[in-house]
Amino acid sequence: MEESSKRSEQRKEMEKERKKGEKKRRKEEEEEEEEILIFNHKSAEKEKEDEDLSDSEDSVFSGLEDSGSDSEDDDDDDEDLKVDQNLSQQVKKEEEEDVQSSLKKKDEEEEVKRDEYEHDSSDEEDIRNTVGNIPMEWYKDFPHIGYDLDGKKIYKPIRNKDELDDFLDKMENPDYWRTVQDKQTGSDVVLSDEQVELVKRLQRGQFGDVNFNEYQPQVEFFTQEVMLHPVTNRPADKRSFIPSLLEKDKVSKLVHAIKMGWIKPRRDSRDDSRGRYYDLWASEDTSNLARHRMHLPAPKIPLPGHHESYNPPPEYLFTDEERALWEQQDPVDRKFPFVPRSFSSLRLVPAFPRFIHERFERCLDLYLCPRQRKMRVNVNPEDLIPKLPKPKDLQPFPTTQSLVYRGHSGLVRSISVSPSGQWLASGSDDGSVRFWEICSSRCLKTVQVGGAVKSVAWNPNPSVCLLAVALDSAVLILSPALADRQVVLSSDRLLSAPQEAEPIEGDGLVNWSDTEGEELNQGIRLKIQHPKAVQQVAWHTKGDYLASVMPDHSSHLQVLIHQVSRRRSQNPFRKNKGLVQSVSFHPIRPYFFVATQRSVRIYNLVKQDLTKKLHANSKWISSMAVHPGGDHVICGSYDCKLSWFDLDLSTKPYRMLRHHRKAVRSVAYHRLYPLFASAADDGSIIVCHGTVYNDLLQNPLIVPVKVLRGHVITHELGVLDVTFHPTQPWIFSSGADATIRLFT
Repeated sequence: MEESSKRSEQRKEMEKERKKGEKKRRKEEEEEEEEILIFNHKSAEKEKEDEDLSDSEDSVFSGLEDSGSDSEDDDDDDEDLKVDQNLSQQVKKEEEEDVQSSLKKKDEEEEVKRDEYEHDSSDEEDIRNTVGNIPMEWYKDFPHIGYDLDGKKIYKPIRNKDELDDFLDKMENPDYWRTVQDKQTGSDVVLSDEQVELVKRLQRGQFGDVNFNEYQPQVEFFTQEVMLHPVTNRPADKRSFIPSLLEKDKVSKLVHAIKMGWIKPRRDSRDDSRGRYYDLWASEDTSNLARHRMHLPAPKIPLPGHHESYNPPPEYLFTDEERALWEQQDPVDRKFPFVPRSFSSLRLVPAFPRFIHERFERCLDLYLCPRQRKMRVNVNPEDLIPKLPKPKDLQPFPTTQSLVYRGHSGLVRSISVSPSGQWLASGSDDGSVRFWEICSSRCLKTVQVGGAVKSVAWNPNPSVCLLAVALDSAVLILSPALADRQVVLSSDRLLSAPQEAEPIEGDGLVNWSDTEGEELNQGIRLKIQHPKAVQQVAWHTKGDYLASVMPDHSSHLQVLIHQVSRRRSQNPFRKNKGLVQSVSFHPIRPYFFVATQRSVRIYNLVKQDLTKKLHANSKWISSMAVHPGGDHVICGSYDCKLSWFDLDLSTKPYRMLRHHRKAVRSVAYHRLYPLFASAADDGSIIVCHGTVYNDLLQNPLIVPVKVLRGHVITHELGVLDVTFHPTQPWIFSSGADATIRLFT
């Protein structure tokens, strides 16, 4: 440490002496320049005086010569002498001013030079760091920062400033903000105004040159517009029309060299006679077995990895825990059949103890494991995705919520639209049936039935105006009298028909009765009493037959069919297989659909036998709807699935839709438009486009087009029922939030 401090002191003293010598040398040079300037100035003045004297002598001699002239001539000569003297004085003054201005310029230049030397940290003019373009951090731990042109070290400037000195310098020095450190020399450099402006322009992302115009118009030399005069009109050379003599000479020399054997042509890489590279498994494929068409070569043994090296990386070696786990595992479950080991050299590696076992297992694999040729089909993944049309091409379908029907105080479990499309009926858990005008959302009539309404169904026959209501263990037939007089009279005529005297199986279990008093005034005309709770009612297309569902495992009385005109009931099934969930009549043929938990059975009512059984592939069917054409059925289930059945295709679903996140409560088809919808407990209604073609070879087109939301989920229940308008592409939905909503 002492030696280094002494060296630094000696270096400082040497630098001081060198600076003093430089200052003396500069002063001597300045004094010599001043003496030379003064000497030149004096010599110039002497020459001018001599010229003036010669001029004056000429004038005197001329005056003496012309002494014999007239007095007027003498006066003119005196005036000429005065003018010459004035001119000489003016010339002298101008020359003196020029000398003074040149001296001032010299002084200013010297001051500028002195200022440059004051700000310059280097003592010599040609000190340059010759280390090149390298990271200066490499010299971080050295006392020097590089080497000059003579190969001498450039020592770092002494920096003994602490944070306090730096803060004081920041407060007092006005040029602190524009001072930067030169990494090449380690000295501080004060940026000029031009440099600061250049840095600011570069920070703003502008060009360094102020005068550069980045938006100057580009000169388009070659455009599509044919110019009148060509860009170059130089005539073509003669050499462009005749074969090149130089090339001919070169080709002849190459041909001669190839003939003499001096140049050998490039050897064909496919015919590698030297055999530097060869296929290790080529002998297997070129054998006699490979000639057979169905020959399958043996699969290759996987190549060894890092863990099989004699000196593997440490991460491939087992720890004590991994080794204990490997020993506990069965040989079949082990990842490697051996424990990776490390040896310092290849000659220390012992013989592999499992060599014979591995060869024997390989032979067993080739002998016992059959090999089969599989033809791979290269299919573009995009071709597997069905090309569906855009939803806007499939309009019309309901998109927005238009009306909300409020008035119920409980869950609205069922809704039904009249065949005319003018009235809407709804049944709720608050024990009321309400009749609404669809266009105005006005409640026209409320009928208190005294129990939670499970299902309502409007008679599909437009010539009558009747509504079937299922509550508890009874089915009520209501005549709301909302249509014209002729329809009301035909409805009364249907209900007042004479009762049949012949008893039919099921009549004893069902009690038909007319209503009186308050019930009759409200519009309740018939009451059909069932032995058990009724869950659903469904009308036949002609409007005379009515089916009711009473789900019960322990009884064969789960489905009853009633004839309203004759007031008689019958049990169509002696035995029911499964818990019946929903029933429906075929819109055209005499078929009857019965949906149980896992399947849908189709019965022929004329032949009285089972026609088809559809397997829904779902755990619990919740609802069912039949297409107006009669050849397709959709089923919703509580496990969030919707199944589309094509009756002419198969007994299994043609398409399974899993769009809902919760249980599907209701499904419905539109009578006229190719639309169907499903409602679920997640509060959404999914409207799908389902086109059925007359061509039996063409499958139905099913495209989801819209998700409708609006119902509030209440007690984990969302939308409970959904139905379409008979003539318009509108959909009605009822939910657990005691509202009915119309989407148009």
